[in-house]
Amino acid sequence: MTFAFVLTVVLVGTRFVDTFLIATGALGITASLARLGTVAWFRREALADALAPARARRIERRFATTYLAFAACLGLFGPYVLRLPDPELHMLVVSLMVGYCAGAAAGVGLRPGIAIPSMALAITPTILTAALSGKPVYVGMSVILAALLAGGSHSVGARNRTTTAEIGQRVTFGSLARQDGLTALPNRLALREWFEAHFSLADGDSAIAVHYLDLDRFKPVNDRHGHPAGDALLAAVGARLSQSLRAGDIAARLGGDEFAVLQLGLRHPGEAELLGQRLVAAIRQPFAIKGEMVEISACVGTAITADRTRDLEQLLMEADQALYRAKRRGDGAIEHYAA
Repeated sequence: MTFAFVLTVVLVGTRFVDTFLIATGALGITASLARLGTVAWFRREALADALAPARARRIERRFATTYLAFAACLGLFGPYVLRLPDPELHMLVVSLMVGYCAGAAAGVGLRPGIAIPSMALAITPTILTAALSGKPVYVGMSVILAALLAGGSHSVGARNRTTTAEIGQRVTFGSLARQDGLTALPNRLALREWFEAHFSLADGDSAIAVHYLDLDRFKPVNDRHGHPAGDALLAAVGARLSQSLRAGDIAARLGGDEFAVLQLGLRHPGEAELLGQRLVAAIRQPFAIKGEMVEISACVGTAITADRTRDLEQLLMEADQALYRAKRRGDGAIEHYAA
């Protein structure tokens, strides 16, 4: 588009030269180069997976400013050329406008807040100038250009709605793939992703505790009340675990009646002991399941580390070893991993 604009300005300038043409051409070229520079400067950052939404909006606003500035220059340039007594140049500038609108719809069509205003800003003055000329051919041309603008705007909006719906579906499916269907807690995959995203970025002086929980007396509930009651009990346990956590920690269901809790930002091992006790106390409280009060308990095995090179699976295995010792001690026991 930059090349097409420069070529058009040069061709017009070979027949008519004045201050307005030079100024408009210079502004348009400057705006277009600024747009290309913005794309080149922020491209790597904009494509990064870790780009924050607020930063993305700032980059988009900078791009939109340069994009709309070029459209405004076209909006000034088009009517200027249509007023010149040269039908060949009129044909040239109309081709430029149509090409610009097609490029905007294709290039930034997923950003209707940029695409539609830029198309309208660029071509509307040309439409009005042609319509007010009073010449039948130019009036007809203005009608055609207006129809193209309306159709292009509609197409951009429809494409945006379709793409937004598709992205929403992918996000939903991605969330479902990382969520335990019974308890609505994160599953093992989500737990691993959380660990990798948070532990490496945590304060270097802090540690993480991995708590491995296993329910006691859960099987008798299944045998006596049936699997639906067991499922309801697991869902209730998941809710209580979530309510027992500090902000920034995470609970997940690993499978069956086994759960894991990751406690980030520990300054002292005693903090892990306190959370373990809180989790055990929360599960020990009776549950109302299918109109009956059900009592269970849980054992907890805990592994603690400040080593950022450690893997979650290793820590879960260590916590599981501690859990095995806790279960040998009996209901509600808490054990810490000892190498």
